[in-house]
Amino acid sequence: MISRHASTTARRTFLSRALSSRASAVLSTLDLHSSRELSGVYDGEWRGSGEVLESVCPTTGEVLARVQSATPEELQRALERSREAYKVLRNVPAPKRGEILRQIREALAAKRDALGALISLEMGKIRTEGVGEVQEFVDIADYAVGLSRMMNGRMVASERPGHSILEVPNPLGVVAVLSAFNFPVAVYGWNLALSLAAGNATLWKPSPSTPLCAIAVTKIVAAVLEHNGLPGAVAGLVTGGKDIGVGIVDSKHVDMVSFTGSEAVGSQVGQAVQKRFGKVLLELGGNNAAVVMPDADLDMAVPSVFFGAVGTAGQRCTSTRRLYLHSSVVQAFLSRLESLYQSVRPGDPLDSKTLLGPLHTRHAVDVYHKAVDRLQKTGAEILTGGASYRDLAAPLDGGNFVMPTIAIPQEVNVADPVWSTETFAPVLSVGVFDELEQAIEWNNGVPQGLSSSLWTRDMRNVGKWIGPAGSDAGIVNVNVGTSGAEIGAAFGGNKSTGWGRESGGDAWKQYVRWSACTLNFSDAAPLAQGVQFSNSA
Repeated sequence: MISRHASTTARRTFLSRALSSRASAVLSTLDLHSSRELSGVYDGEWRGSGEVLESVCPTTGEVLARVQSATPEELQRALERSREAYKVLRNVPAPKRGEILRQIREALAAKRDALGALISLEMGKIRTEGVGEVQEFVDIADYAVGLSRMMNGRMVASERPGHSILEVPNPLGVVAVLSAFNFPVAVYGWNLALSLAAGNATLWKPSPSTPLCAIAVTKIVAAVLEHNGLPGAVAGLVTGGKDIGVGIVDSKHVDMVSFTGSEAVGSQVGQAVQKRFGKVLLELGGNNAAVVMPDADLDMAVPSVFFGAVGTAGQRCTSTRRLYLHSSVVQAFLSRLESLYQSVRPGDPLDSKTLLGPLHTRHAVDVYHKAVDRLQKTGAEILTGGASYRDLAAPLDGGNFVMPTIAIPQEVNVADPVWSTETFAPVLSVGVFDELEQAIEWNNGVPQGLSSSLWTRDMRNVGKWIGPAGSDAGIVNVNVGTSGAEIGAAFGGNKSTGWGRESGGDAWKQYVRWSACTLNFSDAAPLAQGVQFSNSA
C-alpha cells in the first residue's frame, strides 16, 4: 500500500513538473490551470474530493492535468440539485429556453478553436476534426433554438361529439449523459441541446480519460446559466469511474440515461435502467461497411473510404471497418487506396498538416495488435500496415501511433469475429462479391447496425439498397461515406447498436414525456366505442 506521505509527494512532484509548451498553450487559453488539481464536479458549485483522474495526452504520453472526481456523496448531491434545477427549468417557457441555448451557442462559437485544440490535445483527433466537433455542438444548439418554438404535440379527432384529444409533450425530468472518449464534446452537445430545449436538467458523466474537455465545456455553459439567473445544475457535471456511472444508471432520480459506449456495457446499462422502468437511449458499437459497385465513381469512393477508415485513427463509431468490392473493381480500387494509406504519416494532431493522430490509450494499441494477430492467424493477407510506428522523433515517441491497416481475409464469413467484431482502430477488412444481393447480405449479417455506404450511379441499385430488402443500418448512405453525419437528421443505429436516436429529426421526442389528453366540452359524457354503462340502458 502506498503511504499517505508517498502519495502526497507524488502529487507535489506532478504539480511542480512543467508541461510542454504545446500543452500549456492550449490549457491556458481555456483557463485550465494544470499547476493544481482541478475540480471535476459541478452542480452550481465546483467541487470534487473523490478519486484523482489523470488526463494523459495520447500524442506524447505526458500527464496534462489531475482532476478530482466525485465521491458517492457528491454524486448524490449533484443528483438532488439536478432534480431541483429541473423544477425551475420546466416552468421556463420553451422559447426562453431557446434563448438560453442561443447564448450557449454564441459562447461556444467564441471558443471554438480553443476547444477544438483541447480535443486534439486530450483525445488525439486531428485539429480540423477537433474544431469540427465543436462546430457540431454549435450547430445542434442552433437547431435547438428553432426547435424550442416547434416542439409540438398534435390534436387527434375524437369519435365522441364535443370531444377533442390532444397529444401533449412535457419536460421529462433529469437526463443523464454518459459519453465516450472519441467525441468528448459533440455527443454531450447533441443531448444537452435537446434536453434543455425540452425543459430538463442534464447531468453529464464524461469518459474518465477526457475530463478536461468536459470541464472546459461546463465552464462555458455554466457562465451562461449564471448570467440568466438559472441554477448551475441545469447542466451539471460529475467526473469519475465505473462506480459513479453505476450510481447514475441505478438512480431513480434519473428519468433518462443516454449512454454512448461499447455493446457489452450498453447491454448492462439498458437492463439496469429498464429494471427500474427508466428511459434509456443507447448509442453502441458500429461495424460499418462500404459497398462499391462496378459503376462507382472511384474518384469519389476511394478518398471517402480512406477518410472513413483512417479518420480519427479509426476511432469513430461510424468508421469504415468493412469494405466490400465488386470483383471488377478490386484491383483498381485497392491500388489507389493503398497509395493513400502509404502516403499518410503520423503527426501531432495540433499541426494542421497532420492527417493521422494517435490512438487514445495504450489499451487501444493492444486492441489493435490483437485484431491484426487474429487476422494473420486466420490467413488474411495484410496489404499494408499491421504494426505500431517505431523510432518516431520526440515527443511523438511517447504516443500511441499505429499504422492504418488493410487486410484481405481468406473468405467472408460474417459469423467469424474477424468480420463480426468491432475493432476501435484503423483496421479495414476487404471482401469481394459479384452480386449486390450478396454484399447486402454481408452488410446485414453482423450484430451491429449503425452506418453503411453504397457507391453506385445506377438507380436500381439505390432502390435495392435503401428499400425493405436493403441495408438494415440506421444510416444508409449512397455515394457518401459511412463517417461524417450532419446534425439535421436523427443519428443512431439498429440491432446491437442500440436503436437509439440523437441529434436531429424526431430525436427530441425521446426527451419529453407524452400525455394523451381527452377534453370534453359538451354537455354529456359518452363512453368510447359506444359502450353503455347505465341502469337505464
